[in-house]
Amino acid sequence: MNEILSKYQKTFKQTLSSTWVKTSLTLMLGIIIGGFLFSNGNSRSSPIHGNHTEGTIWTCSMDPQVKLYEPGQCPICFMDLIPLVTETGTNSSGQIELSPAAVKLAQISSTPVRMGMAKSEFHLSGKIDYDETRIKNIAAWFPGRLEHLYVDYTGIRVNRGDHLLEIYSPELYSTQSELLQAYSRMNADDQSTVARQNSQATYDAVVEKTKLLGLSTDQINGITTTGKAQSVLQINSPITGVVIHKNAVEGKYVKTGEQIYSIADLSKVWLILEAYEKDLPWLTYGQELSFSVAGLPGQTFSAHISYIDPLVNTAKRSITVRAVLDNTNGLLKPGMLAEATVSVMLNGSGQVVTPDLSGKWACPMHPEVVEHQPGDCSICGMDLIPLPEIGGAQTEATHALLIPASSVLKTGRRALVYVQIDGSESSQFSLREIELGPRVGSDYIVLDGLAVDEHVVSHGNFKIDSAMQIAGKKSMMSGEGTNSTAPVGHKHG
Repeated sequence: MNEILSKYQKTFKQTLSSTWVKTSLTLMLGIIIGGFLFSNGNSRSSPIHGNHTEGTIWTCSMDPQVKLYEPGQCPICFMDLIPLVTETGTNSSGQIELSPAAVKLAQISSTPVRMGMAKSEFHLSGKIDYDETRIKNIAAWFPGRLEHLYVDYTGIRVNRGDHLLEIYSPELYSTQSELLQAYSRMNADDQSTVARQNSQATYDAVVEKTKLLGLSTDQINGITTTGKAQSVLQINSPITGVVIHKNAVEGKYVKTGEQIYSIADLSKVWLILEAYEKDLPWLTYGQELSFSVAGLPGQTFSAHISYIDPLVNTAKRSITVRAVLDNTNGLLKPGMLAEATVSVMLNGSGQVVTPDLSGKWACPMHPEVVEHQPGDCSICGMDLIPLPEIGGAQTEATHALLIPASSVLKTGRRALVYVQIDGSESSQFSLREIELGPRVGSDYIVLDGLAVDEHVVSHGNFKIDSAMQIAGKKSMMSGEGTNSTAPVGHKHG
């Protein structure tokens, strides 16, 4: 028994000794490799300690812990390194000074603040549609049977007075017989004065009744001249246009008021556009726009806004805008898709101005009717009113304070710019909060915070802001009225 225990103890000691040796060798090898790797990494990206003052220190705007003695790329995110700038000659937390070499390397450029006309444009999509005020429905004035159709398909063009159909009606025939009897009594010779007056009144009443059935004065005179009642009535077109709807079939019985045809006068058509809610401040009555349609390549048309929908389409979140178009030549066809461009001019306060509409008058019912002096509407006869009373802006055009849109750093409600301060050899930049107006093209209107001929950084402002963050100064990432005391960068997993 003792021999067995002694054998097992000896084997265990040998195994323990072998495992310990292997583990020790592994740990020593790991320490040597790790030391080599960490020393190499520290030489590239670790913070520089000591009193080293030779040359410029380069760092990464996204990983400010990287600090190298030579320019190049960040070993973490591979962005171009920038020179680490420290405060020189100023204690302001909102200013920074860069050497000419640093400005050139960071490709920083500035643009003077200027006064100019603020002009912009935006695009709307829509289509050509019928002018609703120029559509006529041909309906049955009395019950009857459609005997013959002269217009038997949609799309046909008809002129005013052209034959549309013939209709037979017992009621119409009875009324014509009554008309002939009244006409005969009125022309009888053996009548007293009172009787003649009564006959005349009866005839006039029957004539009005006949007109209510759709007969014209010429048709009534034709009946009384021939002395014969017509078994069928011929219906003529009341307008010149295109038949856009047909509900007529020969032999069909129709009731009073039943629609037979719809005819649209296409000498004028509507341009219907959809504008987003954000576009509403830039739209006004009488405003000029230009548009094109795919069916007429190379041609551009102009029009004036005559209607702005007072209600917002809750499904599309859009507003309907309309313009009335002259289509005498018939080039524009309902259903065509259109792309429109609206040019906008703003004053120094960011308000829309339309100086070309100053002093003009318009009709409240038909805003497309715009005149240079008061008078009556050519469509409905209503009195014209000054254009501003129906929503036409006429503010005097003034110049606005403009800066490039690339100069603005927007953080929530704040708008910041870097202003270049005139210096001697180095360039100084100061962070300034401004009040912005609307954007017009590639510029912004400035309402407050800048003056003419000041220079704002238009290229490289993010690099300056990164340097401000690294230096612990106020930047676009700092809260309002606070200073950033630590660099801000993205996190890596």
